[in-house]
Amino acid sequence: MPLTPLAFRTSFEENPKLAKAAHNLSSLLSAIEQKAIPETQTQKINEAIAGVNSFPGPDPELVKQFKSAQIGILSLLESDLQLVPKNHYQNQWLALGLAAFGIPLGVAFGAALGNMAFIGIGIPIGMSIGIAVGTSKDNQAKLEGRQLDWIAK
Repeated sequence: MPLTPLAFRTSFEENPKLAKAAHNLSSLLSAIEQKAIPETQTQKINEAIAGVNSFPGPDPELVKQFKSAQIGILSLLESDLQLVPKNHYQNQWLALGLAAFGIPLGVAFGAALGNMAFIGIGIPIGMSIGIAVGTSKDNQAKLEGRQLDWIAK
């Protein structure tokens, strides 16, 4: 079963935010078509696209609808098929490294040196650890063929 394409609207030419959101979702759909996904997930994705195509609201609400459909499709792919976009784990682990490693290391440096102004030293260290872990997980996903050829813009 093929994926349903996005319906073109004349407001895409007039509203750059709407055109960008439509382009992101359209490029996501073309990246998904390159992978062999089961019928059940294809049907769920087509239902989300049908909801976007039939949305009657104004342009700002349509932009939200595009982004909501994009997030829903990505979470469906990740939870059911373990398919992730490029840099998914890097972005995820950047925040985790900052929170889990950077802030505690900064507090430790600040306490050890007796000056809490050094709390900021841990933040780039935690970010570096998070980026390193995320990049390795992204490379592993690519080697396993679980990475979509798509980056959100």
